[in-house]
Amino acid sequence: MLIREQLEAIEQQILSPYACLSKASKGRLRPEEACPIRTDFQRDRDRIIHCKAFRRLKHKTQVFLSPEGDHYRTRLTHTLEVAQIARTIARALRLNEDLTEAISLAHDLGHTPFGHAGERALNELMPNGFHHYEQSLRVVDILAKDGKGLNLTHETRNGILCHTTGREADTMEGRIVRMADRIAYMNHDIDDAIRANVMAAEDIPQEITAVLGTTTTSRINTMVTSVITNTTGNTLKMSPAVQSVYEQLHRFMYESVYCNAYAKSEEKKVPDLIYLLFTYFIKHLELLPPELHTIAHQEGAERAVCDYISGMTDHYATEKFKELFIPVSWKL
Repeated sequence: MLIREQLEAIEQQILSPYACLSKASKGRLRPEEACPIRTDFQRDRDRIIHCKAFRRLKHKTQVFLSPEGDHYRTRLTHTLEVAQIARTIARALRLNEDLTEAISLAHDLGHTPFGHAGERALNELMPNGFHHYEQSLRVVDILAKDGKGLNLTHETRNGILCHTTGREADTMEGRIVRMADRIAYMNHDIDDAIRANVMAAEDIPQEITAVLGTTTTSRINTMVTSVITNTTGNTLKMSPAVQSVYEQLHRFMYESVYCNAYAKSEEKKVPDLIYLLFTYFIKHLELLPPELHTIAHQEGAERAVCDYISGMTDHYATEKFKELFIPVSWKL
């Protein structure tokens, strides 16, 4: 037997009846010869890690725009924390860890520079709107690998598309990533907000800390344990008590951090920056990377420019803006 076949046989022996087996994948957009060593979901994971869009996540905003500090989360560290939480849940429930990790690592590949402020700006500019989860799928299907796409499996692609809102993923692994994403960002955003003096740990209402605990570790552990112990069959859920305080914490974070005037003061500059870049490149399509010229021809200028801007890092977008719109001193 090939190593891949041995791994597929092990999956059949040890994974839950609700797990998505690598051997049972619905396949890729374009058929490929199977790898002799890796399962299909392992292969997805590896392709994601090696793509340029994944590396760019380290310079994209999570919550705080370009913070001056080494310990604030970026979109990349958020992604890694989601993957860690999701794999913990998947392992405990005997689900497919490779598929869970692949979805986790790719779920935010389509996120814009400047976090959700950039996403809102592009949503206003695009005729049919813009959503990062749809763009993440577009990255792996079309834009990655210099316009060739990564040709991932149906299950990984479905999990990426369904990781945030709307219909749930077809697989338990995809539904785990949606929950792990929420657990991860809620808790690391608290940590970052405390570090930034936007809030204090003591500000969290006592009825929440009484259930979840007072530290990042205790909160994550309580939520993850609740998911593992309360999930039945293919229904993923927390206990009613933990779910209730989670929702309270979510509301508290929106009021205290996500809508905090001090924390979000720089975000008011983002729409104008995105708008000026967008309108400039609409008029100068020749400046887009070569692979986007084909997209402009096939899908229109707005689609190509949106693909270009959404793929930018915070720093690249800012430097491109300076290059195009800020005069520089004449050098004699």
